[in-house]
Amino acid sequence: MGFHENFLWGAASAAAQVEGAYLDDGRSPSIWDDPSVLGDHIAHGETPHIACDHYHRWREDVALMREIGLNSYRFSISWPRVVPKPGKINAAGIAFYRQLVEALREAGIEPIVTLYHWDLPLWAHEAGGWENGQIVDWFTEFVQIMVDALSDQVKWWITFNEMQMFIGRGYINGQMAPFHKTKDPAMIAALTRHVMLAHGKAVRIIRERAKTPPMIGMAPTGPVYTPNTDKEEDIRSAYESTFAVMTDAEGACWWMDPIVLGRLPDGLKNFISEGDLKEICQKLDFYGFNVYQSRNYSEAFGRNSSVYPGMPRTAFSWPITPEVMYWATRFHYERYGLPILVTENGMANTDFVMEDGKVHDPQRMDFLRRYLRSLKKATDEGIPVLGYQYWSILDNFEWCSGYDMHFGLVYVDYLTQKRTVKESAWVYRDIIRTNGNAL
Repeated sequence: MGFHENFLWGAASAAAQVEGAYLDDGRSPSIWDDPSVLGDHIAHGETPHIACDHYHRWREDVALMREIGLNSYRFSISWPRVVPKPGKINAAGIAFYRQLVEALREAGIEPIVTLYHWDLPLWAHEAGGWENGQIVDWFTEFVQIMVDALSDQVKWWITFNEMQMFIGRGYINGQMAPFHKTKDPAMIAALTRHVMLAHGKAVRIIRERAKTPPMIGMAPTGPVYTPNTDKEEDIRSAYESTFAVMTDAEGACWWMDPIVLGRLPDGLKNFISEGDLKEICQKLDFYGFNVYQSRNYSEAFGRNSSVYPGMPRTAFSWPITPEVMYWATRFHYERYGLPILVTENGMANTDFVMEDGKVHDPQRMDFLRRYLRSLKKATDEGIPVLGYQYWSILDNFEWCSGYDMHFGLVYVDYLTQKRTVKESAWVYRDIIRTNGNAL
């Protein structure tokens, strides 16, 4: 069957990672901008204050997207750019996103808007952040502002990116901003409940107020296990491991079973009411997911006998496992029954501009082909896949790793902001031109 004719071939970004201009035109800081929050957690003491300066260079970046041949672009809205303090709406922030979506439309690029990609306003953090139940109202007010501002131009909406990360690692394991830690089941459940209610209310607002019939989903992540053989028992074991409940909120089913299926894991049953569940479980139009590697080779809990000497890895030391794309797509579709949108997939590489002025990245070229062939296997079997968003369009601020990791299709010299399109981008362009038939 292959990829359908309206397949969303795109790339993704996040406001905090690319925009910069962190105090320009009325924006206030997010938790990723503030030294008192970041402490010494970021490599080399770097900040996203300038990042890729996309806020000022968006026209150039949209032109590059068009040159690469993208027909879609997933980006996020900076909450503190739009609502710099409680009750204040920043018209300049809204105007920036309005200009961006209009330019994307003119370039034939479908905008896919993520409403929250980790950049919690500092004012919200100082009032308790996701630990404070008031955040449900703060977030839904922000959502209404953006739906009213953009929904005549925007059809595709994603409420949250990777709850597993900004809650699981931001508030539970302490590895991401705001670097909190808790093992209290009641607090973990409260954090989960606040995000889920914010999601459910956001979906209702989009449905009620959107000027264009919307397509609404989320972009979770979570461990995906792959079967070692094609035997049914191995496939079932991998499926069950993928959807095992993880009470540190890092598993997919902790979030998506209540949101899509209206079914609570045991760790939430004493904390989320039936009334809450009705608000949380709103109809979605697609299931987005971010996927990079098979969990089979994780060494997070010690030595792993599955890891073999010299196995291929990215610059992040993540194993390169193309088969995970097929199994993630299949398993999530089997469980949730929604059309699939791959909202993130990509690789960090050791990229730099070489003597000939080009960025040669054959590893990423190979990565793209292998992972997309794996995705094509899923579409060939009839699984409805709506699109693929490569992470990322630009090299960018990679959270606690600072600027060391290069994920982009476009290289960014952070000292000059010069962009250089990498060779992998041209490979991706050929794949897009043939709608995947060049794989």
